[in-house]
Amino acid sequence: MYRCIIIDDEPQAIEGLKGYISSVGELSIVNTYTDPLIALKEIVKNEPVDLIFLDVDMPKINGIELAKEIRNKTTKLVFTTAHTKYAYEAFESNADAYLLKPYSLGKFIITINKLFTQELALTEQKVDVAVKKDFFFVKSREDDLKILKIKYADIVAVESKQNYIMIYTLSKKILTYMSLIEIAKILNLMPGFMQLHRSFIISLDQIETIDGSLVKMTNGIRISVGDNYRKEFNSFVADRLIKTGKQA
Repeated sequence: MYRCIIIDDEPQAIEGLKGYISSVGELSIVNTYTDPLIALKEIVKNEPVDLIFLDVDMPKINGIELAKEIRNKTTKLVFTTAHTKYAYEAFESNADAYLLKPYSLGKFIITINKLFTQELALTEQKVDVAVKKDFFFVKSREDDLKILKIKYADIVAVESKQNYIMIYTLSKKILTYMSLIEIAKILNLMPGFMQLHRSFIISLDQIETIDGSLVKMTNGIRISVGDNYRKEFNSFVADRLIKTGKQA
């Protein structure tokens, strides 16, 4: 899921863009702003997002000026404006795309697909590199962003924590800025990992006990199997359950 922010001083423009965004399942709106100064104040102190839609012609501070201050807080920046005269300045501000109002839903979707097709290609390259090793590195939020090495064999579970994930290993837990979707792209290519819940991925090797839909891991955490994941998990258990001639 790609997290988005909309900044436009016209409420009707925001509502129209929200409608377009709702038609793209991979996009979710974090916040919208009609006041660019409030947007500046909040964005610079919050965590980065994946995409910012930014109007150019706004009072107090225009989009070109605002972009220079918030460009490092987003992976992709898209200018939305009714004026072609800003196109050169927009791309000078390292914009990734430029939508000229009024733009159609088709134009919007084509633009988004182009932006994130390139992004996904880079992600897949990173995944390919990661799975060729028996470990990877992450930055620990709770340890002054120190880079820590994590072996796949040591992972017990991974839990979604809004904009972060908590990686539970045999000896410690690490909080890092990453989504569960992103880590799943790597873990799904490795043997022995399964998603049990919308917030949890576990190492099947680290299961200690199973009591109905409650799974206890070797580090003590307990996870309830979600309804959407129960069929796959039950099949895994059935395949590995040793059956005797007499069942209790």
